[in-house]
Amino acid sequence: MNKTSTRLLVALLAAIASFQGVSAQPTILPQDLDERFATILEDEGVPGGAFVVVQGDRVVHASAHGVRVSGEPDPVGVHTVFRLASVSKTFAATLTDLLVIDGLLDWDDRVVSHVPELTFAHPEHARELRIRHLLGQTTGIVPNAYDNLLNANQPLEVILPRFSELEPMCAPGTCYTYQNVLFALVEPAIERVNGQGYEALLEQRVLQPLGMRNASVGMDGYWMASDRAAPHSRRFRGGPWQATEVTENYYHVAPAAGVNASAMDLGQWLIALLGHRPDVVAPETVERLTTPGVRTTRDLRRRAWRDLLTDAHYGLGWRIYSVGDSDLYLHSGWVRGFVAEVAFSREHQIGLGVVLNAESSAMGKFTTSFWQAVLSAEPPTMLAEQADEPARAGGSAGSAGSSGY
Repeated sequence: MNKTSTRLLVALLAAIASFQGVSAQPTILPQDLDERFATILEDEGVPGGAFVVVQGDRVVHASAHGVRVSGEPDPVGVHTVFRLASVSKTFAATLTDLLVIDGLLDWDDRVVSHVPELTFAHPEHARELRIRHLLGQTTGIVPNAYDNLLNANQPLEVILPRFSELEPMCAPGTCYTYQNVLFALVEPAIERVNGQGYEALLEQRVLQPLGMRNASVGMDGYWMASDRAAPHSRRFRGGPWQATEVTENYYHVAPAAGVNASAMDLGQWLIALLGHRPDVVAPETVERLTTPGVRTTRDLRRRAWRDLLTDAHYGLGWRIYSVGDSDLYLHSGWVRGFVAEVAFSREHQIGLGVVLNAESSAMGKFTTSFWQAVLSAEPPTMLAEQADEPARAGGSAGSAGSSGY
């Protein structure tokens, strides 16, 4: 984004921030943002996508561009359902904290007290693993362990025994090792203490009360949405995006990657995260989940973000990105054919949610330019990098094609 466009976006966002009490009017909506979104998607050949901007307790802008299925006429709208992939982790962490508040779970519960069949090559590692290590991505096991088996559509009960083959990389809580399968072990813990299925409980405690009308959990929920985007992939590098099949694989780990939602649903989620739905999500829950835990220096090299970040951490189901003196709370996700991202700034009371139906770098180009304008950040000096992933020990678990970020 050039300096003129950046200044325009800042001015438009400032106008939004000052507009109170009635619905936003077209004269103050960020039309330049719509144009930029459409241009980026067209340049990258992405079939379709949508985004939402919230300020305080309201959606101030939502827009969509392109089509649900490449080569077909049905347009993407702000209510079109996409897979959220790893953005699902933000919902799992919230639900977990709700049960902690209820006294049914504790962040320091031993995982084996809820999932006794879990073991590793060093049995004491399983005994030391706590719920906070699962959702804080500090299990100490090789990153993305057995995502390759998820890609092969293997269910959790088949994958779980394989962890007995893995040597720990570090003690629980001491290093960043991103997971999907291990993260999802919060599901049996939640179901054990609550006596209700994870999908039904998340919908009952979070999705429905927030008015996320098009949101759901699982593959059945995706197919039940009549207005849904299809996933797209490329058969070869630089080739056209083509519609591809939806597979159940990452739906097997619902807390890690099982939520479906529209841009407008993400708007309601962001309003709650900004503190304006305390009846559903208490501000202290968001504060607890977004407290920096382990440092994630790999994010400082993340394409599109590396010229913007000064530091990066993982909390509980959330990334904490430092941009100068400002903190941004964010989670991205990708699974075959979809990418999604939610991020918010408590300081500026602004949130952004974006969904695309192709795994494209268009996401980073759009969101980083938005946040650079909002946070008024000049390219910062990066902190000295520190190793956050010890040398791999023990068996390899595979990670190709996994759900992240």
